Amino acid sequence: MKCIRSEIIGHGHYLPAKELTNDDLAQMVDTNDEWISTRTGIKSRHVAAEEEYTSDLAVNAAQMAVKTAGISVEEIDVVILATVTPDNTTPATSAKISARLGVKEGTPAFDISAACSGFVYALTMADNMIRLGQAKTALVVSAETLSKITDWTDRNTCVLFGDGAGAVVLRACEGEGTSADTGILATKIYADGSQYDNLRTTGGVSTSQNAGYIWMNGKEVFKFAINGLTQAAEEVMAMGNVKAENIDWLIPHQANIRIISGVGQKLGLPDEKVVVTIDHQANTSAATIPLALSEYMEAGKIKKGDLVVLNAMGAGFTWGGALVRI
Repeated sequence: MKCIRSEIIGHGHYLPAKELTNDDLAQMVDTNDEWISTRTGIKSRHVAAEEEYTSDLAVNAAQMAVKTAGISVEEIDVVILATVTPDNTTPATSAKISARLGVKEGTPAFDISAACSGFVYALTMADNMIRLGQAKTALVVSAETLSKITDWTDRNTCVLFGDGAGAVVLRACEGEGTSADTGILATKIYADGSQYDNLRTTGGVSTSQNAGYIWMNGKEVFKFAINGLTQAAEEVMAMGNVKAENIDWLIPHQANIRIISGVGQKLGLPDEKVVVTIDHQANTSAATIPLALSEYMEAGKIKKGDLVVLNAMGAGFTWGGALVRI
């Protein structure tokens, strides 16, 4: 039976020019490269300039995605941005991105706030719109300037985060309704609000009238992350009727190398099938998965026809996964 799928036809990524190494951080707080790298897998991260905003990062990634897709911006039917660091509380930063790209007037644009799961959430929304016939071509962007909400005096959190953006262009294509199809084969998203206080910012518009800084209960996040990420991957594989041995690549949220390795092991995947970019990008929240995907596609590592699982977990708690044939 014929069905509509959402095919990834373009990819893009962008990192700010300024790179902050672990040795640089050691000059700012009581830490060192060995302590950071052995516990997190991070060696460096990129930090936006003072006057460089989330929209700037997003536009750069989106322009690359449109270029690799080989389309004009006039073909875009919807723009979805996943971020927890918008330029302004309102309007949606996606509207600014649309205007700067030259997307046609009247095209819907909206932001999604699902923390580190933002890209999977946004991908799910775009896929649903395409399958329902509400859009033919969608631009999905994830961008963060976490450096703006990082307490650079707190060594427990400042070593973890970085800035960056990733994007994909989705286009409707026809499939047979099997796992051999190209495109998004399955998505699944979750949330558990009882975990709200374990990973959050210390401020907000309604509470403190300022953004605050990132705070987390590291033990609880770590404990939940491995199980949540594994669950999301297993669920979308089951929905797509594929087994772990059929997967070419796992692209998990890049939060901690121990979490990444733990999920790969629980799924029974060899290390060479698990994408790792945390070493030079750190945790860029919603942007980690599309950044990694685009980087690997640009390098020719992820190829047409590859079967890929994307899975993420973040504040909320939110988590989710997607099964995609490139």
